[in-house]
Amino acid sequence: MKNWIDNQYGTWRGLVRALLARAELAAGRLQPFMLKKPEAVRRLVFVCHGNICRSAFGHHEALKYGLNVASLGLSTSTGGRSPAPAIASAARAGIDLSIHRATAWPDFEVRSGDLFLVMEVRQAHEVRRRLGGRDDVQICLLGMWCKPVMPHLHDPYTLGERYFDRCFERVRQAIRRLDADVPNAHVTSAGARPGQKAGQHAA
Repeated sequence: MKNWIDNQYGTWRGLVRALLARAELAAGRLQPFMLKKPEAVRRLVFVCHGNICRSAFGHHEALKYGLNVASLGLSTSTGGRSPAPAIASAARAGIDLSIHRATAWPDFEVRSGDLFLVMEVRQAHEVRRRLGGRDDVQICLLGMWCKPVMPHLHDPYTLGERYFDRCFERVRQAIRRLDADVPNAHVTSAGARPGQKAGQHAA
């Protein structure tokens, strides 16, 4: 049982948080974090704690679909690198995370039409708080595009190789399904790239 939990949810804590998130979903409390205006989305912004594992992988996976993309961490330092286990897991999925550099919230420029894609319910609430009521952006749980839905995508940082792979596969599946829902978030002009402030790493 422990091995199954570790491989599927990272830890017992990951399982508990996943169950609590599903309970919130069933009770309708996650409705504010559903995509309501897909046609208004102009950029996908992947968000997690440190912007070195989940959101970093999402960022680079989404680029493969020609999507306008950015990412950031809610508690990180700009310029941070992904840890070796994340780089190794991403490499197994065909993604080079060695080039990724984290972006902290203060160094990120919010744009009208941004869709913030968070990994956890608590992150969704925190992003909403930091945005201060802006109505020209949206916040969604990335795992809602998984099948079955996974409103909580537990942080793989410091966890085992199998869970890293499982977590990244869920991120990849979500992006694959999300792609069709955001037709106006695709890069349409030559040379266009995710909007970041001068000096930030361009993925």
